[in-house]
Amino acid sequence: MLNRLTTLPRDTRDTLFLLVVIAWVMMPQVSHLPLWCTALAGGVLVWRGWLAVAGRHLPSLGWRLALLALTMGATLWTHRTLLGRDAGVTLIVVLLALKTLELRARRDAFVIFFLGFFTMLTNFFFSQSLLTAAAMLIALLGLLTALVNAHLVVGRPPLTTALKTASWMALLGAPIMAVLFVLFPRLAPLWGIPSDAMSGRSGLSATMQVGNIASLALDSSIAMRIKFEGQPPPQSVLYFRGPVLSRFDGREWLPPTPRPGIREMPANLNVLGPPLNYEVTLEPSNRPWLFVVDATAQAPRLPGFELRQTPQLQWLTSRPLTDIVRYGASSHPDFRYGPTRASGAALITLRDDVALPAGFNPRTIALAAELRRDPALATAPAPVLVQAVLQRLRSGGYRYTLDPGVSGQHSADEFWFDRREGFCEHIASAFVILMRALDVPARVVTGYQGGEVNSVDGFWTVRQSDAHAWAEVWEDGAGWVRVDPTGAVSPGRIGTFQRLQAPQGVIATALVTLSPDLLARLRESWEAVNNSWNQWVLNYTQSKQLNLLKNLGFESPSWEDLARLLMGILVLASLVGAAWTLWEQSQHDPWLRLLSRARRKLAAAGVAAPAQAPPRELARLAGQHFGSGPRALALQQWLLQLEQLRYAPVASKAASRQQLATLGREFNHLAWPDR
Repeated sequence: MLNRLTTLPRDTRDTLFLLVVIAWVMMPQVSHLPLWCTALAGGVLVWRGWLAVAGRHLPSLGWRLALLALTMGATLWTHRTLLGRDAGVTLIVVLLALKTLELRARRDAFVIFFLGFFTMLTNFFFSQSLLTAAAMLIALLGLLTALVNAHLVVGRPPLTTALKTASWMALLGAPIMAVLFVLFPRLAPLWGIPSDAMSGRSGLSATMQVGNIASLALDSSIAMRIKFEGQPPPQSVLYFRGPVLSRFDGREWLPPTPRPGIREMPANLNVLGPPLNYEVTLEPSNRPWLFVVDATAQAPRLPGFELRQTPQLQWLTSRPLTDIVRYGASSHPDFRYGPTRASGAALITLRDDVALPAGFNPRTIALAAELRRDPALATAPAPVLVQAVLQRLRSGGYRYTLDPGVSGQHSADEFWFDRREGFCEHIASAFVILMRALDVPARVVTGYQGGEVNSVDGFWTVRQSDAHAWAEVWEDGAGWVRVDPTGAVSPGRIGTFQRLQAPQGVIATALVTLSPDLLARLRESWEAVNNSWNQWVLNYTQSKQLNLLKNLGFESPSWEDLARLLMGILVLASLVGAAWTLWEQSQHDPWLRLLSRARRKLAAAGVAAPAQAPPRELARLAGQHFGSGPRALALQQWLLQLEQLRYAPVASKAASRQQLATLGREFNHLAWPDR
């Protein structure tokens, strides 16, 4: 098979190489494209490859128009529009594949190159990760190689020659790219790609059905990274607050809804102890939520966003977070908040936090009545009742499990009396329902708990599998107090940080068997590299650009200063390049350099010639060495043309320079004769 590929005609070889590059450009899009789009584009590329290998004619115009109509109709049916990001990417991917069915001439190839470059950029609509950037760098080299190869019109030059030229072009362009990255003004919306409304999703939801957080335990993707100032706190105090849910309809927990005419109660936050300072790098969630360690008296530091805090201590942004953001915060793990007395408007609000829907969980309500009949609990305050319920969880044979099954209509009854097992939201929901049945205000809080430190870069990593649900109970004189009933069932989940994990795949299992720590070290190393990419590349914002100008001596830098500095550097680089070219031309004879290149290559081929031999003598020696084959004759003719240019020059210097440049290009593409 390999021998056959090496003997294919040049057109076939170049076509197959271009098809492979196009497939590589499309591959990262597969997870974002409709299934029909991936199948159609892949089928067209395979079809076009078979036509090239078999030497068949390309499909007629009727076939191409039919496929185009099918593409337009399927796109409209899938996305309900031909506009927008998703529909546009679908169209450009299929159109790139269809264009290969018209690949007859260099003009068609150039159109495919430009479509390929544009399709390559669309990968960054969905992900700007380091892995995507590395894949697109390979795609860039592939497209540049195909583009250079299309300009090599003589003979059958190897693809490695075109690859070397493309790599050199990319290397020469790297400094310009770096300067543009550092200094090109980042001005929204001109800089970056506006994200679609559903471009990112958080692992958490604004509501909670019993069982939906358990599914996140299978998701090891990163939710956020934290860099603490100084010594990190114990894992047991790392509660990253998200939505607070106080309305229960029997099946689902929902956020509170303010009552008409009732003033929303203030948070009344009272922080205690020294602050915990840290910086969070939050992955895109398409939610307006900032996760902070309970609780922050001051707003997190996130430039470009307006922030507000709800009475439940959740921080919200002015718009959904569709890109990676980084913000600083100062938290106080020891705090008190909420009303301390049940009176006035607070009494009305607290009544909502003991409400239960009629007809649900009758056995749990009966359990609460039974507990109240105990003389020690009949008139007991909330802290005593909380401890009684937690003791029941500790001693009642309840189990913490990743696969508790699907709950029915009476989810709390099933947990307390039937299954006696559950994930964190099963336990928290059943606990809050029982506390409300005991006439104690209680609600569910969702967020993340814990995390793990990356030993490579020192960042604390919080994953979607760290999603957690706990409870808050209102106590007279103290306000809202956190209670995590999961810790009563499984203390390791909160204290020593033992996580339930999904079964690992074959490769992961083999790596763990080979070396128990190898897989963890590999994952930490990769995540540290990816985190550096996020910190230094994706989070290189306008504020960092302006700080760079301050370090360079600008007192009050602006984007106009960035533009002027960028233009100055580009002009200076152009002048330096022009000066170098003029100096090189004045110091060296380009004709002699070209003759020296030819002499060195002849010497490498075994043609010994004196240092002072003119091109005509080199042509004679080459004829004696290589014989009279077509390649040898072409080499001799090139040497004679070189001598003629020197000793029988054309009328103008400009024409002479142009002819010399032509001879230089011909020498690069000259098919060297065999001995």
